[in-house]
Amino acid sequence: MNRKRLLARLLEGSVSNVLFTDMVSPAKGFGFRLVRTSGSHHIFAHDGIPEFINLQNAHGQAKPYQIRQLMRLVEKHNLTLEDEK
Repeated sequence: MNRKRLLARLLEGSVSNVLFTDMVSPAKGFGFRLVRTSGSHHIFAHDGIPEFINLQNAHGQAKPYQIRQLMRLVEKHNLTLEDEK
């Protein structure tokens, strides 16, 4: 799914039934980078932000509470979405 279209959906509060692979793209688009993987847990970090993001692949879906955590960090730190490459 297109990053901007997914972001619009997430901002509306629709965080259920989001594919894990679709969620990794906006995380990277906001400047997060994958620092390690442990089982289904993918840990992302962002330069200048002390908090980490954990996205878990649960049967192909991202967990809604983890999506909300990402969105709170985006809002808290006024991150902007980079264009897709």
